[in-house]
Amino acid sequence: MTRTEYPWLLPSAMAGPSDPDRPGDGGRARPRRTVRDWVVDILLFVFAAIIGMLAAETSQQAGNTDLVVFADQLVGAVACCALWVRRRAPVGLAVALIVVCVLVPVAAGALLVSLFSLAVHRPFKPVAIVGALAVAGSVVQAAVRPDPGMSFLASVIAGLVLILLMTGWGMLVRSRRQLVVALRERAHRAETEAELRAEQAQRLAREAIAREMHDVLAHRLTLLSVHAGALEFRPDAPPAEVARAAGVIRDSAHEALQDLREIIGVLRAPGEGDGADRPQPTLATLESLVAESRDAGMKVTLDNRINDPDAVPAAIGRTVYRIAQEGLTNARKHAPGTEVTVAVVGGPGSGLTVDVDNPAPLGEVPKVPGSGQGLIGLTERATLAGGRLEHGATGDGGFRVRAWLPWAA
Repeated sequence: MTRTEYPWLLPSAMAGPSDPDRPGDGGRARPRRTVRDWVVDILLFVFAAIIGMLAAETSQQAGNTDLVVFADQLVGAVACCALWVRRRAPVGLAVALIVVCVLVPVAAGALLVSLFSLAVHRPFKPVAIVGALAVAGSVVQAAVRPDPGMSFLASVIAGLVLILLMTGWGMLVRSRRQLVVALRERAHRAETEAELRAEQAQRLAREAIAREMHDVLAHRLTLLSVHAGALEFRPDAPPAEVARAAGVIRDSAHEALQDLREIIGVLRAPGEGDGADRPQPTLATLESLVAESRDAGMKVTLDNRINDPDAVPAAIGRTVYRIAQEGLTNARKHAPGTEVTVAVVGGPGSGLTVDVDNPAPLGEVPKVPGSGQGLIGLTERATLAGGRLEHGATGDGGFRVRAWLPWAA
């Protein structure tokens, strides 16, 4: 999975539609305005207009002429309209509004909104510099255009509080957005790493299959070579011996081709010896596996409805054995003390089904580290055999591993 396949996971997209001018994003084309952008812009415009109308009323009460009041209102309206470019040039807009607000207090609402937008879209250093300019501008404004209802000190303190409030709110919004970006990138990274681990597990499973093909075919090809050599060095052997040797060669070759056709094997754990001629587990050895688990203290119930385990193809039997082995191992680690049920049913033509089921563990279970790679390998094994494997929690809190494997008639 790449970021180009999931564009909403890109940092620019995570920053939100109202944050196209994040640091480091210069030169990129701005996205189209979304409904959220329009709603936010309208609300901020209304907020700035309300503050401006309150300031205009104060200007009238200060005894200014109608021309001055009209000029204040006109400049305040232009300042509010200028907020529509606050995302493209937040620094320039804030500095310009600071200068305007010194002479026209009606633009105070637009200035507060621009400071908030600046704190959202820019890092701390430019925000601190512009904020200091805004504080200085509020002091000059209190001297040039005093509020008749407030003293000079009260006007300065009120301006300082409003500036700190808006910039602090904007910085809080920016930090929250950056946190969301970091969390989403971390989730994306974790998902990518999980997919890579799954792919690695599948690759290791395929490599293990190739190793076991050597284990399985070594014995058959050895028999074929021995009997073929006997025919070569004893051309005068009795016809009965020749026929018997030819039958062994034919059977060995047929079984080897059958194993190759099914492409199934054993997932050998790292560190095991190579042992090419060692016997491989089959369905007939399933009872021995269950007996070993019982000797280790597990409660295991085996329901094997296959009357003739030797009639099951060797590759299918090995797969059933490995599935049961993995299920018992997981139950011993994650649900100790519970009774595990291993059921094997089926027949030629209908396929073979193996089911390993354990109930929910009793009491608190110590956490045992596990990567889940064993189940991934079993799924790969069952798929290559032409079957399927499902695993997961049951409704009562237990766990079930269920597989179906084809069994030709």
